[in-house]
Amino acid sequence: MLRTDAARNADTVLATAAQLLAANPAASMAEIARAAGLDRSTVYRRFPSRDALVTAMFAAKLDAAEQALDDARVETAPFTVAVHRFLEEMIQVGRRWPVDMSLLLQDEPSRNRHDEQRARVERLVERGIRDGAVRDDLPSGWACDVLLALLDLAIHKYQDLEPGPAADLVMESFLHLGRAG
Repeated sequence: MLRTDAARNADTVLATAAQLLAANPAASMAEIARAAGLDRSTVYRRFPSRDALVTAMFAAKLDAAEQALDDARVETAPFTVAVHRFLEEMIQVGRRWPVDMSLLLQDEPSRNRHDEQRARVERLVERGIRDGAVRDDLPSGWACDVLLALLDLAIHKYQDLEPGPAADLVMESFLHLGRAG
């Protein structure tokens, strides 16, 4: 039971930190502990420093994104199915983990993982181009950048939309803008 509680506490601290630091990048460890409903000492036992907490938070977001890519079966599912699943999953990930990407990308291991994940999305979009679902006359990388920009809007600006309808809207917008022929 202790391990279960410790894991739950760690997850609570990380998710709380992500939300708090998105709203106030200067939030202290004490504020994070308070918002998570835990003692400061409990937080410090698991995360001995703010840097350790932030690094763990980046890893948690990247783990969730990796799981979303896997669950969407971006390499094997039909293109539109994979894109929609990816969008719906990533909207949930992005809203749970609103981590400042500029900070995440300053951490080399996190940046490398992020780059690997982006490469998977790029390969998915390239497959859509090969399959004729996405125009092939766009500048290199344009379609992927548009998809990710629309995803970012759904995550951060249109939070009142549930993940499913938000994914529908992003998908419709993406396929309309990038429509082949």
